[in-house]
Amino acid sequence: MTATWDPAGEGVMRLPSGRLVRGRGLRRPVPPGPEPTFAVHLLGGPPPPVAWESRWVRWPDFLLPADRAEARSVLEEAWGRASVERVEVACGGGRGRTGTALACLAVLDGVPAEEAVAHVRRNYHAKAVETPWQRRYVARFAAR
Repeated sequence: MTATWDPAGEGVMRLPSGRLVRGRGLRRPVPPGPEPTFAVHLLGGPPPPVAWESRWVRWPDFLLPADRAEARSVLEEAWGRASVERVEVACGGGRGRTGTALACLAVLDGVPAEEAVAHVRRNYHAKAVETPWQRRYVARFAAR
């Protein structure tokens, strides 16, 4: 299966490998265009139901994942699937947790950890990754 996002689509970020991942805030309507085939929901409580396959990572707003090993596993799955599927990463607002997860995907894709936040801010949203501890999480993501 080869499924991809429109690289000019709303919230779509291109990783150095060419993989495309869409970030978004769940409090906003689903953007126009094709639906994801796989989504990662980063929320403190259960996510709303969706028509596509998804994984929930318990991740309270402005904080870090409750289970970091699980978060890493889900992000590794998302990164792998992004080579052939439409992968979406989403939290409530689409900036802090989503940006942090996108930065971790960039690290998995070969972006040096110390450059990953800047990469996401340049290619996804200028205010992505909102807190100092989220930036530290990304910086330490490669070492795990």
